[in-house]
Amino acid sequence: MSRPSPSEFLRQQLVGRVRAMFNDVEAGQQPVPISDEALFGKNSPIRMVHADVVGMMVGGIRSLLLQMLHPEALQGVLDHSNFREDMHGRLRRTARFIAVTTFGHRDEAMQAIERVNRIHAKVSGTLPDGTPYRATDPRTLAWVHVAEAQSFLAAYLRHVRPDMPGSEQDEYYRQFAVIARALGADPVPLDRNEAEAIFRELRHDLQARPEAREIARLVLDQKPKGAPPAVQAVMGSEAVALLPSFARSMLDLERPGLAALPARAATWGMGKTLRWAFRQ
Repeated sequence: MSRPSPSEFLRQQLVGRVRAMFNDVEAGQQPVPISDEALFGKNSPIRMVHADVVGMMVGGIRSLLLQMLHPEALQGVLDHSNFREDMHGRLRRTARFIAVTTFGHRDEAMQAIERVNRIHAKVSGTLPDGTPYRATDPRTLAWVHVAEAQSFLAAYLRHVRPDMPGSEQDEYYRQFAVIARALGADPVPLDRNEAEAIFRELRHDLQARPEAREIARLVLDQKPKGAPPAVQAVMGSEAVALLPSFARSMLDLERPGLAALPARAATWGMGKTLRWAFRQ
């Protein structure tokens, strides 16, 4: 067997390292196989957006920061998660859920949604002020969803396809709504205008708790196994730059300012390199 060319060897190494970040390779976990019988068609907006590794990483960090501003979402993590001890594992499981529901066979996608619903049914508790909460609350799930959808799309527009037509952006929300509704979220946006309106409405539920700022620092300072520390720093800087100003203020995060320009350029370069690596 002939040895691969230097460029092909580099490509294979990059693909392997990225897959190791998102799959528990030590336990034998393999990447989610792409199915022709997925919930969404090939080359549809949701599959294009969710296929870009760098856009999803930046968007994923941004969405986590936003989600932790919701008191019920935050308390659920504090009470029922080992986030501090195994943050990479939690993020990896979230990424796999998105991959299965976007690219996997529709039966496996619905099974993954049912598993999450069963887990959520067991998550409940009390906020510090005595208010009861439950992870199945439709309004809380709506915030989690709209934070994700807006974040993933914002990162994709910024780093991959800034000229994505508005009709395709609206279709992205309509497609992602299929998953959100199956998880029990309500209200769920079906286009950009509805997403903005729901975001503004649910913003009134948010709180700037010290625990949210603590988790924000943990997210931004994490060092995923197999990823160079500089990569996480760049991604985190980009995610913070994409946050609304009110969220940065509530999380006590400074806008990167001029320092964001090198981070944005580095993120763009990483995205271009990984799209080359995963061309097949």
